[in-house]
Amino acid sequence: MLHVVSYQIADSIDVRGFRASYKEGIYHYDADELFYKTGELSFVYVFKYGVVCFLNYSEAERDAFLQRIAGFCRNAFELKLSEEFEVETDAKEYKFGYNKIEILQPDIEVLRLIMLNVSQSVSLDYYSEQTNLLLEETNSHTSNLERRGRLAITGQSLKMFIGKTLNLKNRISENLYIFDSPPETWDDENLNRIDLGLKRTFDLQERYRDIREGLEIVKENLELFKDLLQYRNSTFLEWIIIVLVFLEVLNLLIDKIFKG
Repeated sequence: MLHVVSYQIADSIDVRGFRASYKEGIYHYDADELFYKTGELSFVYVFKYGVVCFLNYSEAERDAFLQRIAGFCRNAFELKLSEEFEVETDAKEYKFGYNKIEILQPDIEVLRLIMLNVSQSVSLDYYSEQTNLLLEETNSHTSNLERRGRLAITGQSLKMFIGKTLNLKNRISENLYIFDSPPETWDDENLNRIDLGLKRTFDLQERYRDIREGLEIVKENLELFKDLLQYRNSTFLEWIIIVLVFLEVLNLLIDKIFKG
């Protein structure tokens, strides 16, 4: 039985910088990820979107590696999201279960594919958590609008909220590739079958769709908030103009009275 643990430790990891400082055991790398073979059945997978995945590592070994990579993280998290998965080897056939997969033999490409899917799952947990926070904040404003008939948010706060939403959408769009099947599965029927089975096990497509729909809801509400604030500001300017005109007329009347 092999144990997989994946952590979302930061918004992003400088993959290129870390590869330059830690080259020992690199089995595969590109601009977005590093895959290390550190023992006969021990592996580490590092992704630029802030995830590190371990297979067959003790807790102490995981902590030591995370400390080593900490200097290459942008916006490191104090509380790390994690996901665990079990891999049973020497099975008679491939089987997918809750939080577990049975495989025929510990082929390195199969293990890498499993680690990739576990890492995608924990990253989806992070994006889902961030989306839910935006939805909660949006709902608080819509509830206030329902109760009081107006928004309790300033133009500056709305701009900051829009910026937060756009940043999250941009990060997800930037990392869209992480939810695609890797090129290795295109020409290998066995790897493709495992990849599809893992995606169903983790509900990756469904969870990703929920995140996109949540962000669309936030976007629609932000557009409404923006329109309401623009209306409020234009109404305020109209009242200022009315008051200024009234004061000007009053000033003319006073001058006329006193001069008359």
